[in-house]
Amino acid sequence: MDPITQEMLSSSTEMNSFTITTNTPNSSSMMGSPSGSSSSSAAAASSAVSSPTTLSRYENQKRRDWNTFGQYLRNHRPPLSLSRCSGAHVLEFLRYLDQFGKTKVHTQLCPFFGHPNPPAPCPCPLRQAWGSLDALIGRLRAAYEENGGKPEANPFGARAVRLYLREVRDSQSKARGISYEKKKRKRPPPQPAALPPP
Repeated sequence: MDPITQEMLSSSTEMNSFTITTNTPNSSSMMGSPSGSSSSSAAAASSAVSSPTTLSRYENQKRRDWNTFGQYLRNHRPPLSLSRCSGAHVLEFLRYLDQFGKTKVHTQLCPFFGHPNPPAPCPCPLRQAWGSLDALIGRLRAAYEENGGKPEANPFGARAVRLYLREVRDSQSKARGISYEKKKRKRPPPQPAALPPP
């Protein structure tokens, strides 16, 4: 099994927390000791406070996705640097990920095309669900900029990637008989206008 496959499979199942520990000296270690002894500075150094910061599930997933994409670029033939990566490479990556999909997408020849709950199995292919791809691109887009990429050069925000995601959404919507319409936000009821003071 190649390393990218392993990373994708482990990232979809593992939910370990990632902890960053920072050591900061407490306020007593900042003050000089009146006696000037070296033992007090050693004691102050050993009493450093440890404050762990646990990353959120989103941050962990974003880190794993970024590492997976980096591995994909390293395994690409010829190997690609991030600076030379384009929207076309992102599309290639998304198509590569389809082989690990778990969502049944019916073909137009399938008798269950357009049925959300087919009554029997069929030989139609498994693909990555549109929602998963959309979320993945959102995380990678954010990670790209957090890792020093310029927003205007972000390959994850390329027009071709947006069009591809729209095409996947529409085709899966038809094939699976599921609507992906945006949920409309409920607006708060209008507040009565305040009367002017007399």
